[in-house]
Amino acid sequence: MSSTTDVTESAAAGTGRAAAAEDARRGLGLGPGLGRFRELSLVPVILALGLIGFIVSPAFLTADNLIGVAQQSTELSLLVLATAFILIAGRMDLSLESTIGVAPVIAVWLVLPTSGARFTGLGLLPEWTAVPLCLLVGVVIGAVNGFLILRLRLNGFIVTLGMLTMLRGLQVALSEGQSIVELPSSFTYLGRASWLGVPAAIWICLALFTLGGSALAWLRHGRALYAIGGNAEAARTAGIRVDRIVWAVLILGSLLAAFAGILYSGHYGSVSATQGNGWIFQVFAATVIGGVSLNGGKGSVFGALTGVLTLQLVVNVMTLAGVPPLWNQFLNGAIIIVALVISRFASGEKQE
Repeated sequence: MSSTTDVTESAAAGTGRAAAAEDARRGLGLGPGLGRFRELSLVPVILALGLIGFIVSPAFLTADNLIGVAQQSTELSLLVLATAFILIAGRMDLSLESTIGVAPVIAVWLVLPTSGARFTGLGLLPEWTAVPLCLLVGVVIGAVNGFLILRLRLNGFIVTLGMLTMLRGLQVALSEGQSIVELPSSFTYLGRASWLGVPAAIWICLALFTLGGSALAWLRHGRALYAIGGNAEAARTAGIRVDRIVWAVLILGSLLAAFAGILYSGHYGSVSATQGNGWIFQVFAATVIGGVSLNGGKGSVFGALTGVLTLQLVVNVMTLAGVPPLWNQFLNGAIIIVALVISRFASGEKQE
């Protein structure tokens, strides 16, 4: 190989590393202009909602109401955390909506006895294995998605849409279209327990968001997600193992969705045949208004968390004001559209 070729390849690699670093820098909100304030943009909105809520009802600012809002946000927030990781890496996973329901159903189906209960299971494994089994199902779903998308090079949107539909059908079939109410005690502990007077699920979500934010900011593989989402080819040229990292993120996302299913099932004491149905709209609404770009390479965990809190506070204020919950879906869609318009003009991206 000639010295000229070596110099050319070295220059290309240097360019790739520079581009990857720039994509990561922009994704972390360190770019010029409004980009650095992206993750704080919803804080004034949350404060305004707090004021409106107090005006609507003095009960809004009570500890019971605020803890209730946080408790109801926990399961959705884990799906938003998973979606934020995946979107930052420039991918999309619609099957998270089904994973939150089908993973608990499969786990319970394998451990509950074959008779003596309204729901008939296989009873193959002891009850204490229900939680590990649920998490394992999430890992398998993410691994299969990664194989289809990264190894077979199938369209990620279509793959996860098909997986969503297939898993939803499996969930209904295994649960026989009914709610499973006789859950193992190990499966309901985290959803019902309180630590220091606060639901355990809230502490767990705060810990996971802290770990996620720290990983994106400080770990090499976390920062690589921004480079991959911003410019996958430049990241690959810079020596980043793009496929391996994206595959790991897809598995992590499904694992978080399965864990959200554990918290949700424990909180309500049952696994519904329709658990998670329609959640993907709320997940994308919260993620997008939190500043995570659908085009990849931009966003933060803190911004995603503020997106969840904003949605839940809006619903809570509407409930206290006596607005029928039938308007919630309309509101989620409207919020997505408004957030996209604001993001379009704030980022200065050019229309193609």
